[in-house]
Amino acid sequence: MLAAVFALAADLHPGETLRGKLVLRDGQPPVVETAEHKLVILDGDGPTRQVLADQRLNGFEVEAKGRFTAPDRFLIDPIHTRALLVRQGGKLRMVTYWCDICSIRSFTPGPCVCCQRETTLDLRDPDER
Repeated sequence: MLAAVFALAADLHPGETLRGKLVLRDGQPPVVETAEHKLVILDGDGPTRQVLADQRLNGFEVEAKGRFTAPDRFLIDPIHTRALLVRQGGKLRMVTYWCDICSIRSFTPGPCVCCQRETTLDLRDPDER
């Protein structure tokens, strides 16, 4: 019973926010370089990993919500929580992908689910629906 209470309390503990520049290098895991020049390896659920592999995001300032699993490793919250944002023009933006042929938005890079054309990166205001 006591263990269940502690487990519930751990789940209610607010996560942390990691900020820095996204660095993507072929064959290496994605990292964030913090303002203190510390490199932190990023991980997340499957869709988040797909976004983190998108070279179009290389060099963007990011803000990720999640938790540290080690001093140099950060696990981003699931993609449906909008836990990974990028900074563009001084504003935080949600990473989305758009097919201008089918007008279909997705949250991971790759071909459109309809026409199979490659989707374009479309950074959006996180408050827009």
